Amino acid sequence: MLIAGGIGANSVFAASWDPYSAATNKDSIVNSRHNLTQSFYSAYGASLTPRAIASGSGATGDSALTLMNLARNQYGEVCVFCHTPHGGNIAVAAPLWNHTINTTTYTTWNTLAGTSWYPGPSSLICLGCHDGTVSIDSIINMPGSGKYSESNKDGRGNVAFLNSWSSTWHLPLGDDLGVVLGCRMCHGDHTDNPPQGAPSFRAFTIGADLRNDHPVGITYPATGTPNFNVPANENVGKAKFFGADSTLNKSDIRLVYSSGAYKVECTSCHDPHGVPSAGTGSTFVGSFLRKDNAGSALCLTCHDK
Repeated sequence: MLIAGGIGANSVFAASWDPYSAATNKDSIVNSRHNLTQSFYSAYGASLTPRAIASGSGATGDSALTLMNLARNQYGEVCVFCHTPHGGNIAVAAPLWNHTINTTTYTTWNTLAGTSWYPGPSSLICLGCHDGTVSIDSIINMPGSGKYSESNKDGRGNVAFLNSWSSTWHLPLGDDLGVVLGCRMCHGDHTDNPPQGAPSFRAFTIGADLRNDHPVGITYPATGTPNFNVPANENVGKAKFFGADSTLNKSDIRLVYSSGAYKVECTSCHDPHGVPSAGTGSTFVGSFLRKDNAGSALCLTCHDK
């Protein structure tokens, strides 16, 4: 298929799993959607959105970024939305964590075996944005001097503190706050998808009801349990993992140690920084997965079916 001016679709759509982003999805988190400092609509060609290239009209990438800057503080630093070198969030056991952790009670379900579960630290850090209730720019330690608030460690975001940087909207990813404003105000489920070059964020917005999601914070079945594979390697007190050797690599599916047990968490299958699909310089595995799920390869890493 060809679009506008004979440009091949694959040359515009940076990766099949992220078709409406001009991010290259390779080499670094800087080149992925998890870089919240920019709109990747401005990263392709003549600063036009992929949809604008296809239709011959639409907003420029610069104006798309201007709209994005209305939705969150533009800190100008990629890592600061999640991490800080000092003054990290002690409410969650995550490396130098800088983002607000949601104190919402998540709704979960019991497994067929009657096992209960609840998100652990390696899932709460992801849900801090992806449950759709916390402002995406809600952090503890802003860049520069004098913009630190330890009290912003949990909740949904202290707007007064966030306004000390910039009086923007400070939107959550979803629209689950019971208010009109949220990223999905523009990135919602529209019949014209993506509307005005804005792709739907529905799949990224998990919500606080986790009953339709794979359980996280659940203890992995003991060795010898039918229908489950046994991890070949263990980094004692940190992770058990499925890998070709004793080195824990980014591409290895892992069970995270928490509260005295090895558990399935968001980071068991996902790496927010991206995992090269075929070695250094290759496009990241889709959806920030550690392993491609073609042929259910990721699922069958744990599940013996």
